[in-house]
Amino acid sequence: MVWLIVLVVVVVAALALAITLVRRLGGPMEVAGVIVRDPTDDTRIDGSGAVRSVQGADIVLPDRLFGELWSTETLERLARTYWSYLTYVTLGVIRVHYTEGERYVCLLFKRFKLLTFAAPEYRTVADHGVVRWRIDKGLLVAQRGRGRDGFLEIEVRRLDCDVPGKQRINVEVEVANFYPQIANRLGRWFYTNTQSRIHVLVTHGFLRRVAHRELDESVTGKYRRRAAGDERGGGAVASKAQP
Repeated sequence: MVWLIVLVVVVVAALALAITLVRRLGGPMEVAGVIVRDPTDDTRIDGSGAVRSVQGADIVLPDRLFGELWSTETLERLARTYWSYLTYVTLGVIRVHYTEGERYVCLLFKRFKLLTFAAPEYRTVADHGVVRWRIDKGLLVAQRGRGRDGFLEIEVRRLDCDVPGKQRINVEVEVANFYPQIANRLGRWFYTNTQSRIHVLVTHGFLRRVAHRELDESVTGKYRRRAAGDERGGGAVASKAQP
């Protein structure tokens, strides 16, 4: 087990460096007619060692593009896009595997499970949506954080916009009550400059992809099939599905 943890740490550190270089060399990405305010980052570790990390961005876009992002299926597609972007930006080193009840974030192969999540939970209303994965276990999760109340979630909220012909939404990614194994074994500084850095950079890249409206299709398309009925009903929806 010790050698496996060391291997994970080395790969995570290498990925942190690689993603940083890719982000710097890639430069800013602009979308015609769309304004993306600089992504925010708020990452903290409390006295017990639990991490709370929140990244978000406001996206202002024309009315004609707003409908493409704001629908009952968007939340499901955002969830799928987040995972696929993680694999894309790590050049396939980090991969996500699905079962009916769990999601595995793995290092190359399914046997090397870095993070294990429960199936996603969706909550949507007229101007607000959340998809949440509860953290279960994995090589990157300290023992005291396994099977507790840690989670990863994506939240989308419609905001007021005073610009004629424009709409504004806020997309936020949050990790909360997460106890990192790296911080537990090697210290908070090492975690902050490896795994935490990767999460922040991946999330900022994901937010730019959302601004580009590059949303992957869901594996199951559950909300796509029910979109018309949900919009007519106008009520809240709470369910679990595979993104």
